[in-house]
Amino acid sequence: MKAIIIGGGQVGSYVAKLLIQNNYEVSIIENREKPLEKIRHDFTEEMLVRGTGSDPDTLERAGINQADVVVAVTGEDQVNLVVATIAKYEYGTKRVIARVNNPRNTWLFNQSMGVDVAVNQADLVSRIVMDEIDMKSLSTLLKINKGKNSIVQMGIQAGSRAENKMIKDLQLPEETVLITLIREDDAIVINGSVELKADDTVIALTNEKGQYALNDLFSK
Repeated sequence: MKAIIIGGGQVGSYVAKLLIQNNYEVSIIENREKPLEKIRHDFTEEMLVRGTGSDPDTLERAGINQADVVVAVTGEDQVNLVVATIAKYEYGTKRVIARVNNPRNTWLFNQSMGVDVAVNQADLVSRIVMDEIDMKSLSTLLKINKGKNSIVQMGIQAGSRAENKMIKDLQLPEETVLITLIREDDAIVINGSVELKADDTVIALTNEKGQYALNDLFSK
């Protein structure tokens, strides 16, 4: 199976690792210098395709004509949407998955625009809150990848190493992505400048080893 991932940041790299573990042939499209360095460190040079995912020439160099799935997970909704439309209607990609960064744009990410599955981080948390689930009593919200990975929640304790630190300054365990956090029942979309406070609840995608590391980071 062939997969093309557009966006080689934290989310894209994590998805790539999961797909490789499941025997996918993966290509990663990226053009930013910092993510490029990390991709070269974490993956083979053959997997990297330098360029913009919305450029058909770049997509063809990545092998979109043979792709079974395209995953657009850049930090820009307009790029993800353009990629989805091109992949579906220009190249007939069977399955197109796109990340929604701004919840206000969710309505655009539909099948008529080429999106088979829209991944909306804020919507996941909103549904949890609206269902009146007691976040503090939960540990594992959802298991994926045949149980190897989980979406988990953990509270930030006063006096922990993570308290009053920005996301970008945290030393997160490998194969861990912070999805969002809940502060006083408000869902806050994660970015590097978000500062963690005591009693915040973090929702993360990680593996078993990562859960122990997160617990050590977020607990006193």
